[in-house]
Amino acid sequence: MPTYTAPGVYIEEVPSSQKVLSAAPTAVAAFVGFTEKAPNDDPNDPEGLAPRLVTSWSQFEALYGSFTPGAMLPISVYGYFQNGGSVAYICRVPNTEPAGEPAKLALPAADRSLGSPLQIESVEPDADITVQVASDEVGDDDAPSFTVTIVEGGKAVESFPGLTLGAGDTNAATVINKTSTKIKVTLDLAKDADLASQLELMKTGSFTLEKAAPKPVPVTGRKFAGSESSRRGINGLAVAEDVTIVVIPDLVTAATGPDGTVDLGLWKAVQTSLITHCELNGNRMAILDAPPGMTVQQIKEWRSDTAMYDSAYATLYYPWIKIENPLPTNGDAEIYVPPSGHIAGVWARTDETRGVWKAPANDTIRGCLDVELAITQNEQGLLNPIGINCIRPFGTRGIRIWGARTLASDSDWRYINVRRLFNMVESTIMSGTQYAVFEPNDTTLWEGVSRTLTGFLRGLWSAGALFGASADQAFYVKCDSETNPPESIDEGKLVVEVGISPVKPAEFVIFRISQQKQIAG
Repeated sequence: MPTYTAPGVYIEEVPSSQKVLSAAPTAVAAFVGFTEKAPNDDPNDPEGLAPRLVTSWSQFEALYGSFTPGAMLPISVYGYFQNGGSVAYICRVPNTEPAGEPAKLALPAADRSLGSPLQIESVEPDADITVQVASDEVGDDDAPSFTVTIVEGGKAVESFPGLTLGAGDTNAATVINKTSTKIKVTLDLAKDADLASQLELMKTGSFTLEKAAPKPVPVTGRKFAGSESSRRGINGLAVAEDVTIVVIPDLVTAATGPDGTVDLGLWKAVQTSLITHCELNGNRMAILDAPPGMTVQQIKEWRSDTAMYDSAYATLYYPWIKIENPLPTNGDAEIYVPPSGHIAGVWARTDETRGVWKAPANDTIRGCLDVELAITQNEQGLLNPIGINCIRPFGTRGIRIWGARTLASDSDWRYINVRRLFNMVESTIMSGTQYAVFEPNDTTLWEGVSRTLTGFLRGLWSAGALFGASADQAFYVKCDSETNPPESIDEGKLVVEVGISPVKPAEFVIFRISQQKQIAG
């Protein structure tokens, strides 16, 4: 209490014992896989392996490039934003290595009929070099000449003025090859044109040497798992604390051999690592893709006899979906892709329009043209009980997600929305009650925490997230001398009991119809 020594009017600000909790984010996806290029925005991470936050497809393209052969992640990220996603982390896994060959450039002529007067290649393999060519300003009696400048890392490192294509001390190849430590030059002059014509028509400007295509390297389960300390792979996502959804669309890229067969051992190993990561973090869920090309019987047997996952923090979707091929020059106009990225977008869209407590099902998938296999009602009757969420065509109602189950055997966590609702509530309480740490553990604190949590949960009940005709039926908060006995207080603990009744989806809608006989009066 302040001490007052002089007469007067004083004002004291008394902090409220009740705080307002804001719901934790629920639709932040993370994608682990392959990209066209590595981002170069962080000099401390030259390979671009640490998670990067992106909020749009254009931002992803700026950092990681666009669609590219041998990478499913860009397609998946595009499907995520297309279906309503707005925030994502990208965790690149290296699947190539430099070719180890010199970068090359055939310097073009302004007149194509003259061919390419200069052939340039880098001294060092896989070098990032740009060559700038400019015409020199010369007098009327002087022969035309040009200047070649070598740019590396954004800085000019070498410059060769007064070069010509003719014989003598100013010959471009002679001068550059004698002194340059960056490039080698070969002259390739057209036989039917004089040197002056070729020099005058030689194209000027800035040209980047083209590096040879990188060589693919195998990606193991350990590479996908990565490391938290080195900020790589699945475990590297630990630094992105707000992630709530994780997908690995490029598992199919790594697991498919040259002969087209899929390594199901690698498939299971990587998905198991992902499930473990989600369970240890406690606030995120894995969206798993079924292996490609499986029949209903095969996916049922794989799920039950091979994969044998049992986790409330993972979901499995089947079958794959057909989309427009973003690289039609490299194959068919339409291709089948794993659905996980598109599904993550639907989760985000449902969270935004309805809330995390709404099951992300009975909704269409934007960009989906067809499914790999049309599932019948009877076939889904075999898959739904074992936690396989089917994607099914319904004629004029479109192609819809027709399942909302986790891979948990515990019936308490059977539904996706129940697990995600608890994840959100737990994260909100965890971050929103930090103010209570080191406060006096007495009735004032107990009552303040109770009011804070009650206000938050009442808001959820009013929004339809909790089941019950009244707030008392929907939730309870208990923080008093019973939950905090003297021995618990002596140990520095504040114990609060919270119980909520989540809304579960109407998975089976049943109408009982009977014939009512008319009785003659």
